[in-house]
Order: sequence, then structure tokens, then C-alpha cells
Amino acid sequence: MLKLLERSIATLHGRLLVLAPAHVHHAETGAPFRNVVPDSGSRDQLLREVQRLRGAIYLQDGAIQTHQLTPDGRHHTEEDEQSWHLLFLNSAGRVSACMWYRDLGLTPSIDEMRVSSTPLAGADDWRGKLTRAVEHELARARRLGLALSEAGGWAVAAESRCTNEGLLLALGTFSLAQLLGGALCMTTATVRHASSSILRRLGGSSLEADGEPLPSYYDPKYRCVMELLRFDSRQPNTRYARIVEHLCESMLEVPVLAARSCHALMPESLMPESLMSEAVAAGGLSAA
Repeated sequence: MLKLLERSIATLHGRLLVLAPAHVHHAETGAPFRNVVPDSGSRDQLLREVQRLRGAIYLQDGAIQTHQLTPDGRHHTEEDEQSWHLLFLNSAGRVSACMWYRDLGLTPSIDEMRVSSTPLAGADDWRGKLTRAVEHELARARRLGLALSEAGGWAVAAESRCTNEGLLLALGTFSLAQLLGGALCMTTATVRHASSSILRRLGGSSLEADGEPLPSYYDPKYRCVMELLRFDSRQPNTRYARIVEHLCESMLEVPVLAARSCHALMPESLMPESLMSEAVAAGGLSAA
């Protein structure tokens, strides 16, 4: 498995892309990326495709219902514009796997975090314990000089579930966090498809209050059992540490699409031919 992952990293060119948060512009990515492309149009177009992929997968899984999607079938969340997005493109130039990573900085409040809207936050028996668990992570992050972050939106198209794309994206969040300066991260992970189990194997662990793991819970919004996990971007499972290191090196060269105030055409060499043709046909990009 590890050898296979290493070989896959060597072929990431043209398949892996990073979308910067909407508020992060070309010169403000905050990481040593060498291939930042200032193009709001292409960034927004790919983000819509990410949302459409999530919508299709979550709807098929029964995690959401049609009324929770936009009219054009996208699964839109408030984290989308605030987050970094890691995504894979298939041979046709379409998004085949995705995951978001939201850097909350050094002093976030609990209210702005996703955990504050989980069912545990509304349960009398667990609300106080959840608050103490998050406050403990905040204090630890400040003590270590690390940001606090959240990750989510992990989705893999059916045709890519027998590949290692999903695993590489999960490991890629460790790498991205390291490139951005390091972070303690929290995520709400579904038990469905063994997602939470996979994240545990990569280095995640239960969020704890007073030394007691917070329990799994049923989330009626997504109609599935979820777990609250945490991880330190500096400490992936030692089995995967070398993979994370190699991903860090590769991601320095990966195209990073960032927003800017005026529209610019993404260089054709960085855009899959099918995606370029589709964008031109839709009138969203100039063919010149």
C-alpha cells in the first residue's frame, strides 16, 4: 500500500489541484506554493463542480435530501468560501474527489466552529463536555503556537473509490496544514464507508473532555452516525509520515487557484482540455 501511494504521488501532475479560500488572493496564500494562479473565474467554476460532486454522492448515500441542494444540484456550505479545497481531476478533467480544510487561525471562538452546531452541542448531558474539549484544544494550540483548523467535505466519486485518491486527499490535509504553518485540526467524520476509521488509522483520535472520549452521535441533518475526531498536522501516524512529507514536496508545485478582483484566464497548460472547452462553451472564459 505505501509503495503504491508513493508511486501515485509521483503522478500527481495534472490531477491534483488546490483552491484557495475566497479571501486569500494571489500574493497572500501564506504558504510557499510555487504555482499560484490568480483566476477567480476558474476557481469558482471548480468549486461549483466540487459542490455538485458532493451533492450527487451525499444524495445517493441518503445523507441529504433534494431540498438540501441548490436548484442545480450543488451541496453548498458556509465553509466552502472560507476553506482550502483539495481536489482530484479524472482523465476527462472532471472533479473525482474532494476535501476542504478551513484554517481558523490562532484565536477562533467556539461559536464559529462547526462543532458548535453538532447535536452534542444541543444535548444537556454533553454540551458542557464538548465546550471543555474544544477549549482544551484551543489552549493547546495557543501554547504550541499553532492554528486551529477544521476539515470536512470528503467525497469520492464511485469510479474512483477503488483508487487511492480519497486516502491521498486525507493525507494531503496533513501536508497542507504543515505548509500553512501547522495546526491542530478537528473534524466531524461519518462512520459510513468507514470514513472515521480510516481517519483514525491516519493519525486521528477522539476529541476528549476530562480524559473521556466524546461519544459518537446521530446527526439528523446528514442522517448518519458521526464521530468528533482531532489530529495534529505535525504527527500523522508514523506509518504514513513519509507519504505526508512527499505530499508536502509535491504540493509546492501543484496549481493553486486563488481569487483576485479582476478576471484572468487560467493558463491553458494548467487547465484540463475538457474543462477549458466546457468553460469556453459556457461563455465563462475567453478562448483568446
